[in-house]
Amino acid sequence: MTRIQLPYNKWHERPYQEALWDYLMAGGKRAYAVWHRRAGKDDIALHWSACLMHERIGNAWHCLPEYAQGRKALWTAVNPHSGKRRIDEAFPNELRESVNDNEMFIRMKCGSTWQIIGSDRYNATVGASPMAITYSEWALANPSAWAYHRPMLQENNGAALFITTPRGRNHAMSMLNHAQQSGDWFAQVLTARDTGALNEEQLSEALREYESIYGADMAQALWRQEYFCDFNAAVLGAFYAYECAAVRNEGRIAEVSPPPGTPVHRAWDIGIADDTSVWKWSVVGSQLFIYSHNATSGVGVDWWRDKLAAEDAEHGWVAGSDWVPHDARHREFGTGRTIVETMSALGLKPMPVPSVPVQDGINAARRTFPYCVFHPRCDETGLSALEQYRREWDDERKTFRASAVHDWTSHPADAFRYLALSWRTAKARAIELPKRTGIMIPPPAEHRGGMRL
Repeated sequence: MTRIQLPYNKWHERPYQEALWDYLMAGGKRAYAVWHRRAGKDDIALHWSACLMHERIGNAWHCLPEYAQGRKALWTAVNPHSGKRRIDEAFPNELRESVNDNEMFIRMKCGSTWQIIGSDRYNATVGASPMAITYSEWALANPSAWAYHRPMLQENNGAALFITTPRGRNHAMSMLNHAQQSGDWFAQVLTARDTGALNEEQLSEALREYESIYGADMAQALWRQEYFCDFNAAVLGAFYAYECAAVRNEGRIAEVSPPPGTPVHRAWDIGIADDTSVWKWSVVGSQLFIYSHNATSGVGVDWWRDKLAAEDAEHGWVAGSDWVPHDARHREFGTGRTIVETMSALGLKPMPVPSVPVQDGINAARRTFPYCVFHPRCDETGLSALEQYRREWDDERKTFRASAVHDWTSHPADAFRYLALSWRTAKARAIELPKRTGIMIPPPAEHRGGMRL
């Protein structure tokens, strides 16, 4: 299909990009391209947005995993083949009405607008009416962004384009499976050998470069991930790579439910300026059944109480305790009260977890994984976050730092860490003496200090 010819825009799609381009130019609404590194994913997305904005007046967004990435990754990025900024090629100055550099926002003379946003700040787009959204590096993005934006696009008969390389068996893989099985989606996986964009010598050089930095084993995983779209390659620096792989390989994703009367506890990571994350779980015999994971931002404890109570009512679950960070006794929601006091006043049952170093909590999580069975509803935003929770890479020292990358995976991982620090105590508290006494056996002595309110 011939591309819409925009004045001053001399870009043309590459041969292997034609199938996706034709789908988009024909008015396709849902497209998913898993293409190798340097295949031109962002280029085709930018030029699609430019054409669409001149077909229909509206707002187009380009969503990166983190808003802070937008300036370096796209706004100031230069096409090495032309020496021009990519956004200048897609949106030539002659077609622009105005530019807001601080907000990475362009208004076109035709009346349409284009802007960079981040999946880490998806709630900041409340009230907006996009007609098109590109989700760049979708495998690294917060999947909650799509859940939040989807109704907006449906209302506006808008279009969404997802472009990415893999990052393990996470929500990006689940979406690919859905797209490939749906007649309403365009779905395509292209490796470096499919496109021919890189020759064998260039691919070999990339592998040698990775080996010099990461070592042979990690280099092979990264090489297969970046250039051959391998979802099974390990995520570099992942804290729980082996544990999560065991969960999947051993079939511990299953339709579990609590036995009648079994309390369903909650493990919280409470966000003040970012996401709050909550896992729901029960101790069943020697196993941990994990039923759901929820995360959102910009709401208060009362919203969470109602949300979790509605989920309990839907499934017939008996509410247990609310295991919260140890410093919940000190933080405030702006009311002058601690989180523990606020939760208690709303009918929740807050129990602060023991205060331990983060690394000790991570080790506790690793020891907890073998007991866990996850319900499938946990997979997309919960288990996939645990699979991607990873160390920061120190490019100067060429090694991983002990600290974790702070992104959308941090909150589910922190909440799971609190689950790992609380489940044995929750199990001990549930052991009752003979019914006539009505006395509960207290938890082991080493846990008591962490539970006092």
